[in-house]
Formats: sequence, C-alpha cells, structure tokens
Amino acid sequence: MSSHAHSHGPDPDAPPPTEEALGRRRRAVWLMLLLLVPVGLATVVGLLVLWPSGEPTRAEQVAATYLPPGTTYPDGRVVSVESYDCGDPDGRPADCARAVVEILDGEGKGDYQQIDLQSDVVASGVEEGDTLVLTRDAGAEGGPSYQFFDYQRDAPVITLAVAFAVVVAVVARWRGVASLVGLAFAFLVLLQFVIPGLLADDSPALVSLVGSAAIMFVVLYLAHGFSARTTTALVGTLFGLSLVAVLGSVAVATARLTGLTSEETTTLNNFDPTLNFSGLVLAGIVVAGLGVLNDVTITQASAIWQLHEVDPAMSWKELFTRGMAVGRDHIASTVYTIVFAYAGAALPLLLLFELYDQPFWTVLTSSAVAEEVIRTLVGAIALVLAVPVTTAAGAFFAKAADTEAGAATERRVTALRARFAR
Repeated sequence: MSSHAHSHGPDPDAPPPTEEALGRRRRAVWLMLLLLVPVGLATVVGLLVLWPSGEPTRAEQVAATYLPPGTTYPDGRVVSVESYDCGDPDGRPADCARAVVEILDGEGKGDYQQIDLQSDVVASGVEEGDTLVLTRDAGAEGGPSYQFFDYQRDAPVITLAVAFAVVVAVVARWRGVASLVGLAFAFLVLLQFVIPGLLADDSPALVSLVGSAAIMFVVLYLAHGFSARTTTALVGTLFGLSLVAVLGSVAVATARLTGLTSEETTTLNNFDPTLNFSGLVLAGIVVAGLGVLNDVTITQASAIWQLHEVDPAMSWKELFTRGMAVGRDHIASTVYTIVFAYAGAALPLLLLFELYDQPFWTVLTSSAVAEEVIRTLVGAIALVLAVPVTTAAGAFFAKAADTEAGAATERRVTALRARFAR
C-alpha cells in the first residue's frame, strides 16, 4: 500500500532533550510496556503454536501434479523469429511466431531449441537478442521439450530495487537502512509464516493478525528506535490491527464475500476447495492495513510528545485537542491514499464493468467490486479511529509519566531488574 512521507522520529537538528524530559520518556515507556509485554508474549505464543509444520499442504500437493516432475525454468536468448498468421476461423487476424532460442543455463546450456510463441507474446514485441524464461520438461517423449513461460525481467527489477535501497539509505541514512532491514523481516514473516499458514487449516484471521503484530513489534522499533513515541505508536497500531480484524470479520460475513472473484482465487479453489476464501479476504484486509496504520500512528505519537516536551504543563485535554488538530489533517490526506491505491489496483476490473450495460449500484455491490469497496472502507475506518486512540494513549502516558505514580513504577521496575541481575 502506498503512503506518503512524514518526519516521524526526533529531529536530529533539534536541541537535545533535558534530563527531566528524558526521565518522563523513560517512565512513559515503562508504563506502556506493562500493556505491551503481555501482547508481545501472546504474539510469540501465537507464532509458536501456529508456525507451519513444513509438511506440504493439500494445495501444494495438488499444485505439484500440474507440472511434470523435474521441470526447470532456464533462460533462453532469441536467435531468430519467424512470424506466421494464426488468425481464428472468424477472420480476426493474429500473428504467432516460431523462435529459435539458445539455452543459457541448466542441463541444456548451449543447445538451440525451437519454441512456438502465441499471438499475445508476439504482440509484445519479441526480437532477436531478447532473453526469455522457458520451461524445460526433462521427461518428455523424444527428449527434453521447451516452452515459453515468461519474459526475463531481472535487469529492470534488480535496477529499481538497488535504486530504491540507495535512495532510502542516502536520504534517510541509518534510519533508512534500518527500515530496509525491517522490510526484509516483514517479507520473511509473510513468506515463512503468514502465507504457509493461510494455505493450511489454521484460522486466516488469527494467522494474519499474529503475523502482522510480529511485524509491527520489530519494524517500528527498527525504523524509529526504542523510544516513548515509538512505543505510543505501537499501541495505536496494534489497536488499529485489532479493529481491522474485528470490523473485517463482521463485514465479510454480513456482505457474504466468497473471495472467489479473480482468476488467482479460482485457481486456488481448483488446488484446494477446502480453503477458507472468505478468510483470505479478511487476511488481505489486515495485511493491507499495516503500512498506512504505521504511517498515521507514528506521526500522531511524534506530535503528542513534541507538544508535551515544548510545554510539560499542558493538560491531557489540551494535549489531545492539539494532537487531534494534526491528526485531522493527516486523516484527510491518508484517506485519499487508501482509496486511490485500491482504485489503481482494481483499474482493469473497473474498465471491464464500464463496458457492461449494468446499473451502477448493481456493479458496485457485485462480488468483485464489493470486495474492494469493503476492503477500502474497513481499512479507512480503522485508520481514522487509530488516530484518536493513538493521540489519547500518547497524551495519557505522557501525563502519567509526570506523576509520582510514574516515577514509582520506574523505581519498582529498576529494582526488579537489579534483583534478577544478581
């Protein structure tokens, strides 16, 4: 999901905080940890209990039968292309082609093979010297057979990935590098825990919620450091994720979303009809909310703590009121981000419905479009409500840290740490 840039962490050019301000921050963090430690322990337990066994799921077992054993995907360089007419019986013209390719890697490296290219591939402009990804069936009659699989896109993908990493590191420096490490961790959790868990018999809602919480615990502290404002943002983000899960469950159930609205989900249904496709819709809503919730909560937390340190005498009510003034502006801009991000992703679908002669409301409430609409609305509601919750939490803990109770809490925790150290 897209999100826009904000200054989230402490300003490196700002004057260093006073000892009193640092003491308030420490007390606030200890108070918030009383809430977050149980949540963190529950997340760890959830990861341990729900972690995939490693055994192939039903979908993986069926999918394995769709490809001959030993199928590989070598690269091939186009040596020559010969076009021919392959128009259909109705007279619609189409150009297909026979291409000779040199195998660049794998067991058949150096061999020359002829492959057939369909009209849609030829229309994309296949030329001599292009590199294609092929499938190699080693068990075919008469020897290994090759077919076109896809275009080779290593160069543009790697170039853009390196450019992205360099730009982030140069502009955001060590904080940018830390955010890239957090991003790598997030994909590790998604690929090793969330996706295998969704293909298994576990609850999609529970898997996505535990995985998302684990991601947020790590990436927030990696990107923004261990501080009062980051801990405040984590409280707001976890609330937002919980709200997304609850609202999403209710919305998916009441709207009777089947989840079978795309070619991909239809293919998954062929692999394993027992998958909970409505649950997959909910899991998608939870994961999609990660980035934008992180964006708004860290901004709100920064605003509250900056206000509190400028004027520690400010009351809870005034802190909340001033923080919400910032939050309202942020809500207005981020709602656009959510809606346009989903609209862009669903653009081909919207184009198809534009061609159908159907009433607007019928199109809007159809299963395919309603899924995107509900996904957008649930995410937006959670986003909007996460702003006042984060603001209230920040104001509460900031003021609580000023009190003797906050100082006493810090002293008790320090004493416990000293006792365990001995």
